[in-house]
Amino acid sequence: MTLLAVEDLHTYYGEAHILQGVSIKVGEGEVVTLIGRNGAGKTTTLRSIMGVARPRRGRVAFRGEDVTRLPPHEIARRGIAWVPEERRVLPNLTVLENLRLGALGAGRANGPSDCDEVLAFFPRLRERIDSKGRFLSGGEQQMLVIARGLIARPRLMLVDEPTEGLAPLLVQTVTEVLGEISRRGTTILLVEQTLEVAMTLSHRLYVMDQGRIQFEGTPDELRREPAIQQRFLGV
Repeated sequence: MTLLAVEDLHTYYGEAHILQGVSIKVGEGEVVTLIGRNGAGKTTTLRSIMGVARPRRGRVAFRGEDVTRLPPHEIARRGIAWVPEERRVLPNLTVLENLRLGALGAGRANGPSDCDEVLAFFPRLRERIDSKGRFLSGGEQQMLVIARGLIARPRLMLVDEPTEGLAPLLVQTVTEVLGEISRRGTTILLVEQTLEVAMTLSHRLYVMDQGRIQFEGTPDELRREPAIQQRFLGV
């Protein structure tokens, strides 16, 4: 079943034509990754899906409903959580308070069982449950923004560059956590620059360059396309 369908999106920043006819599909239970160099349009695609950037043309459908013109909070209430690249942890709130805010932002209350369920993925956050956001390391902050998206129990998570700037051990941890979230039934649309991470997690990948989709396929299919990897990913 197709959970998310993006059709012929054209998004501009001012007069700069950033997305030039982007079309992607994400099926229920999949991990689908947008991969490409900086400036390829990956983040703008997520922003357009979430209603933060307004496409001039094209359509975004979630569970069969056209959500292209809905504001971000309405899109969130329909079951899409956005984990942006910027680690938007509220510095003066504790880990627990940040988590509760994530649930409220999606229009649902949460109790202790919700927090316990989410923190099962993040034992380090459980240890830091009363620590304020400003005292967390970069890796802990990344875990917290993922947890904050997950506590809303979304049908779909949009996860933007979760391994950016992390040490290799933390990259492995984040990759394992996202894999476990997927195995437990949450669909993920991921933006990633690291090919190894994308290949490990994804059922399918879209390679982006200059605002267009240049390749769609499985990790095995991309491995058999060294010219695509070299031209668009610099591998």
